Amino acid sequence: MDLTLLVAALGLLLAYGYYRVKKVVNFWADRNVPHNPISFGKSPEQGLHMGKMLQKHYNQFKGQYPFAGMYFLFKPLVLAIDLELLKCIFVKDFQYFHDRGTFYNERDDPLSAHLFNLEGNKWKNLRTKLSPTFTSGKMKMMYPAMIKAGRQFSDYMEDKIAVESEFELKDLLARFTTDVIGICAFGIECNSMKDPNAQFRQMGRRHFEEPRNRLRDSVCMGAPKLARFLRLKMINAELSEFFINVVRETIDFRVKNNVRRNDFMDLLIAMMKGDNPELGSLTFNEIAAQAFVFFVAGFETSSTTMTWALYELSVNQDIQSKGRQCVEDVLEKHNGDLTYEAIMEMTYIDQILQETLRKYPPVPVHFRVVTKDYRVPNTSTTLSAGTRVLIPVYAVHHDPEIFPDPERFDPDRFTPEAIAQRHPYAWTPFGEGPRICVGMRFGLMQARIGLALLLKSFRFSSGQKSTVPLDFTPKSFILSPEQGLWLKVDKV
Repeated sequence: MDLTLLVAALGLLLAYGYYRVKKVVNFWADRNVPHNPISFGKSPEQGLHMGKMLQKHYNQFKGQYPFAGMYFLFKPLVLAIDLELLKCIFVKDFQYFHDRGTFYNERDDPLSAHLFNLEGNKWKNLRTKLSPTFTSGKMKMMYPAMIKAGRQFSDYMEDKIAVESEFELKDLLARFTTDVIGICAFGIECNSMKDPNAQFRQMGRRHFEEPRNRLRDSVCMGAPKLARFLRLKMINAELSEFFINVVRETIDFRVKNNVRRNDFMDLLIAMMKGDNPELGSLTFNEIAAQAFVFFVAGFETSSTTMTWALYELSVNQDIQSKGRQCVEDVLEKHNGDLTYEAIMEMTYIDQILQETLRKYPPVPVHFRVVTKDYRVPNTSTTLSAGTRVLIPVYAVHHDPEIFPDPERFDPDRFTPEAIAQRHPYAWTPFGEGPRICVGMRFGLMQARIGLALLLKSFRFSSGQKSTVPLDFTPKSFILSPEQGLWLKVDKV
């Protein structure tokens, strides 16, 4: 009798398991949504960068439906395709898509609870507090510190080409942006140009280059609530301790000695002290988390953008010459002084950076999660709350119907006339709408400064160690070159 009950129970369990698996496998088919079935074997896309992988799906399903169905760890995902749907997700129906669904754990991993990851009212309140710190006026206040780091970079390059003519630039650019962020976020002279093993540079390198725990990352990405329950952490403990200590020491020193530097940390300290009652105050952990994301996001995305820009300028000498002429013409108007006003007038440098961000968006995919059931416009499909949505930035930026001959590097795609003729959501390297990157102005500013100073003094071309074309490394979510960037550098 007991054995019969056991067999019956086992049969019921297997039947229920089969039903659940079949329900998942048929999820998109049951809803008549174009999709690729779940792959149970080794995927042919293994080894592809995520941006490239989603491009294949985008190209396969474009024109069939506003979105395509996908799966991750047996969970249904939405791949947004139609630009009008992107408009709905980013802005028009933002109330359904205000969260990214990315992992954070305030209790066990406090630095992960930063503006990029937070959700709901926590995100909204923090965004309201932080937005005023990145206005044009605040950028102008930080500009002298940024230009100081830029001149140190230019001087270092002068010394370097005196002894060698071909060298790797990706790491040098990361050291430059590390110095900019160090001085603007923490008021600390990192000296990464002189010392490539400076502590800030080491920590930044560790965050992006250390091997990841794939199982942990899959749980954190696929089931963030479960990951929080299991008290998982995404940020290396030593890295977390370093940044928390730096922030604590910086705050203690400034408050005790009444030091003001007009930088990002000053603005955060003012919020911690509640100097502006309308915005409310920040806790120490909130300050540490924002300083952390400002550092790791700011130095890597900007340095990667400049890396790709120099690569394209090295293989497109006519564009490089035009960019250099733009710098020289503006500097002549400003008596050779690279002022804030001068850098803002370098429109062709902006176009070079915008085209670089089109062809090589550092963040190739934006993430959103449906927060309440959403009926997709012009379809019969309702997306359930909790459904994850992927916005394939890289794929859209390489759509030949939007950007003809997309592999060609052409800054003239970003003249005011050309921009006006395109769909407003065709170019979204920083996202759009209320969750657009809060540090966009800062990131573009340091990239402008770096590129302007480099073009003013140096000429870049392919050398014996150069790789053309460069490949994306699948190990990094950021769109980064596998081989680094080796170029021949000459004095202008």
